[in-house]
Amino acid sequence: MSELKVHFSNFLSKKGEDLTKRNDHALLEFCSQSHISQALETIIKLEEEIMSNWKVRTRILDFNNLTISIPNGTEGIKYSHKVNTERLFQSELTSFKFEGLEDLGLTYNQETSTIEGMPCVNGAFKLSLLFKVEGELDHEPFNRKEINFVLNPDPKSLWKNIPSNPEAIYWKPDTRSNCEGLGTKNIVVSSKRGRSHQNVGSFRDDDYGYKYFEKTDWSVVAVADGAGSASFSRKGSLLACEEVIRYFTEIMPLRDFISFETKINAYAASNDPAMLEAATIEAKKGLYKATLHVHKKIHEVAEATAIAHPELFTNSKAKNNAEYFHSTLIFTAFKKFDMGYVILTFGVGDCPIGIVNANRTEAKLLNWLDVGEFGGGTRFITQADIFHSNERPMASRFNLHIHPDFSYLFLMTDGIYDPKFEVEANLEKNEKWLDFIADIKGVNDDNVGVDFKSADTEIQAQLDTWMDFWSKGNHDDRTLAIIY
Repeated sequence: MSELKVHFSNFLSKKGEDLTKRNDHALLEFCSQSHISQALETIIKLEEEIMSNWKVRTRILDFNNLTISIPNGTEGIKYSHKVNTERLFQSELTSFKFEGLEDLGLTYNQETSTIEGMPCVNGAFKLSLLFKVEGELDHEPFNRKEINFVLNPDPKSLWKNIPSNPEAIYWKPDTRSNCEGLGTKNIVVSSKRGRSHQNVGSFRDDDYGYKYFEKTDWSVVAVADGAGSASFSRKGSLLACEEVIRYFTEIMPLRDFISFETKINAYAASNDPAMLEAATIEAKKGLYKATLHVHKKIHEVAEATAIAHPELFTNSKAKNNAEYFHSTLIFTAFKKFDMGYVILTFGVGDCPIGIVNANRTEAKLLNWLDVGEFGGGTRFITQADIFHSNERPMASRFNLHIHPDFSYLFLMTDGIYDPKFEVEANLEKNEKWLDFIADIKGVNDDNVGVDFKSADTEIQAQLDTWMDFWSKGNHDDRTLAIIY
């Protein structure tokens, strides 16, 4: 009754009544009347209900005014964002859920409080956060808060793929690949025009060549990367690879093979380091002749092209016409002997050759790379000074390696090396090569890989697909030869 009296007293005061003229007994007597007490109780209940509804409403208003942001995502790239649920429930929420995520390829994982998935569209969207606050009943509808959310376009979709001009001088296909047997091993190789070239319709500057020589049981594989700044580097890289193969096919005397193999077999029988040194010198002489042949041949073609098309040679900074054909070159010649595989290598430029042992537990870089502290540090087979450099003697570019066996032998251009190894130092790290193999086999974001047990045509197609991997900022031509 005292509560009713207090409430009634407050009511009278608000209406301007002077309660000093009334004693408590009069107020209590009035409030004790049943119809008056019932009316006061009803008023109190209605006021409490109104107040409760007001608190609910203010909680809803406050939460709608709360700034909630969700980081942008990118179409086709896995997305994950952990929602700060603690902050949400501090706003007196009792429950919430997201609406509209499924249309974007996303879901909300309640166990981890994470918005996750693979965005399938791009654009600016309004996500709906449906919520209830303290004081709302289960059967009442959810409130709605809209949150801005942006999904950027798939970077791949922003690149054009304009075919190169087949009418242009020294045109060659934008993509080339092969897979077949190579003596005791197999080879799969793919060369693809980079996205930067696709985007403007320019040419594939990389190239490769290979051959197995049945008479001698030797195999030769070459890879070359034409300089992007050289107008006809596409032809320079093609000539570099073709002429390496042609030298070993048509020019190198058979007696050179016999002389080298005699010294290698003598070393295998005696384990005499002097015999290995003699074999190494013999090998370097042969490889040197091959590289000199390539160098001269490219210069010959450059001079002939300049005579036939002088209007195409307008670079006043070029010291000679061969600069229009600048290309790096790496190649390997290998053969299986009783003691294992003898592998000869040559390299000029920034393209690596790597080998992985038979157990796939160790890997090794087989050549030295021409890389500078800044861009432009590479060297080219077209440059005469590589044959008489004091900084990097020509003889140091040739190497002889002996391995009992190997699982993979890789030759690649920097279009593969840059995104997959990032820096030259990683080429010396065993684990980076093993990670590279895992990547080729499908351990990557795209789950795209090569099954080396498949048929040749399938392996070739699988490598072609893998070569399209996305790597931000790495859009150069890509060439990869795998001997396995």
